[in-house]
Amino acid sequence: MNNINDNYFDGYYKEIWRALIPPELTAKEVDFMLGYFNLSQGDRVLDIMCGYGRHAIELAKKGIDVTAVDNLEAYISEINKTAKNNSLPLEAIQADILLYKLNKQFDLALCMGNSLNFFKEEEIHRMLVNVHDHLDKGGHLLINTWSLAEIAIRNFIPRAWDEVNGIKHICQSAYLFHPTRVEFESTFLSADGGVEKKKAIDYIFSVAEMEHLLNKAGFLQKKIYSIPGKKEFSLGDPRAYIIAQKN
Repeated sequence: MNNINDNYFDGYYKEIWRALIPPELTAKEVDFMLGYFNLSQGDRVLDIMCGYGRHAIELAKKGIDVTAVDNLEAYISEINKTAKNNSLPLEAIQADILLYKLNKQFDLALCMGNSLNFFKEEEIHRMLVNVHDHLDKGGHLLINTWSLAEIAIRNFIPRAWDEVNGIKHICQSAYLFHPTRVEFESTFLSADGGVEKKKAIDYIFSVAEMEHLLNKAGFLQKKIYSIPGKKEFSLGDPRAYIIAQKN
């Protein structure tokens, strides 16, 4: 399945994204997963839209059996190389995120880094149904997003720029409707004169709409945090962690 956001994570932004996420955040998120979901050595975790594997690798270091799925070959190759070099219980698979089928069931599924919101409503439904099919009864799903309407409306910025590792990033954004979404046009300028132009879309759903999508796919929404395990989500918080359980 082709998605406009696929190409956004090639080139310069691939390394910008890595630099933007502090290791301390990943460590706190993994600690929350281990404690909240009572994970122990040998438990199975499915990490979809895994990116460069920041959660998958850290969970595998704790002895968790992780299967990571992404459609970008560069990420998958990097994760498998790390897993092999460190003898980790981690397998990364390149596959269409809506169509993959695995011959195993999982205790927990992850969809982190706002990646669920790269997709339209009907695509998210297909994705959630597929995750549901791969979870054991009573298994959990953890979604991390900053594209809830309750976040996006309060934090929308039409034009912004920053510089990361010597690469300047200029971003123009439009908040649009039918379907509700934010469309991005980014220009990346490197110190050696390189220029990349990319487009991306984040689809926006309210808390109620997200709960409806989860219910429709066979999940019960249990909790929403802005700081995992510490602060429940409230209007305008910059990110959300949605916990759902398979019915």
